[in-house]
Amino acid sequence: MNNLHSLKNKNIILAVTGSIAAYKSVSLLRLFIKAGADVKVIMTPSAEKFVNKLTFATLSKHEVYSEVSNGEAWNNHVELGLWADIMVIAPLTANTLAKMANGIADTMVQAVYLSAKCPIYFAPAMDLDMWKHPSTVANIKKVKSYGNIEIAVGHGELASGLVGAGRMAEPEEIIDILAAFFNAKSLLKNKKILITGGPTQEKIDPVRFISNHSSGRMGVELANACANQGAEVIFVAGPLTTSEPINPAVHQIHITSAQEMYEACVKHFKSSNVAIMAAAVADYTPMHAADKKIKKKEDDMAIPLKRTIDIAATLGKTKTESQLLIGFALETNNELENAKAKVKKKNFDFIVLNSMKDKGAGFKHTTNKVTIIHKTGNHLTYDLKEKKEVAKDIITEIEKIIT
Repeated sequence: MNNLHSLKNKNIILAVTGSIAAYKSVSLLRLFIKAGADVKVIMTPSAEKFVNKLTFATLSKHEVYSEVSNGEAWNNHVELGLWADIMVIAPLTANTLAKMANGIADTMVQAVYLSAKCPIYFAPAMDLDMWKHPSTVANIKKVKSYGNIEIAVGHGELASGLVGAGRMAEPEEIIDILAAFFNAKSLLKNKKILITGGPTQEKIDPVRFISNHSSGRMGVELANACANQGAEVIFVAGPLTTSEPINPAVHQIHITSAQEMYEACVKHFKSSNVAIMAAAVADYTPMHAADKKIKKKEDDMAIPLKRTIDIAATLGKTKTESQLLIGFALETNNELENAKAKVKKKNFDFIVLNSMKDKGAGFKHTTNKVTIIHKTGNHLTYDLKEKKEVAKDIITEIEKIIT
């Protein structure tokens, strides 16, 4: 978790609704308190069935409200809405989402939501079928159109036993997103960053193609991390196989072939401050793609291939002094020497090297072990860590160059 100092002394409303994921809100509250924030918790009555008010009151050192009136006193929702620097609804159920979309104010959470003058983040949590239902999709779109900010759901095992999208984001992820919001001094804030990720697929015939094992996870983590820092992110993605959710603020351009990726990158690079070439682009493509499925024959078959355009090298030739160009290299031998040669050849500011020899690194892993090699020749080797953390290390190096 980076930049937690930006949460210090901030006034945060944590709204908890009636989902089994409410237990995560306890951990989220503890992280807010640890970061030095002042947090007031409000709940829907149904949320109390999952976590007792006393738990939140004890940790936050504030009284917890679920109703606008308790029969004896009026709980001032307007005052709360004015007090907060930010409001985060976590978890957000389909029921409360529908009320937000339609302006219903029958709980303290809804009353504060409608009165708040601060930015509002929401972290949905619901079962797979509920998450995919057209009414939920429409309500998410409607609530976001009001200026509220969605914290993407996770993918995994749900309370029903189904596996899929709908899990509330982990507390650590929410903390990172909110810390980034408050980090007004972020060096990437309002910078335009072009990122590529995933593989390309080079068509042989309508059912076959040439590709590689890249899932695109590293590109997704980079796109999310930059967006969390306030950057304007253009993510040019090949066919992704990772289930990692993408920050809604990221502008995605989905392509299939190396030629399509080249065209998208050339279009957006000129106006970009930083470009990070994390995609695994095919070096060769069939000279001719068949219109119909190629039938099996008795003889061997040869497929003539031609070189694809080197996207990074092309951008390197047009890069200005005010732009940064970051490359990636996956090597199997002479790793350091090959990566250093690429830095010079493609005019990179630095390259991120990972080796197929390192256990837990490369394709199809949630982790990676990298060495960052600068054009000065200096290099830094990192331990094996989650790709989310690798993305943060890369951003740190970018920020060093900016300063």
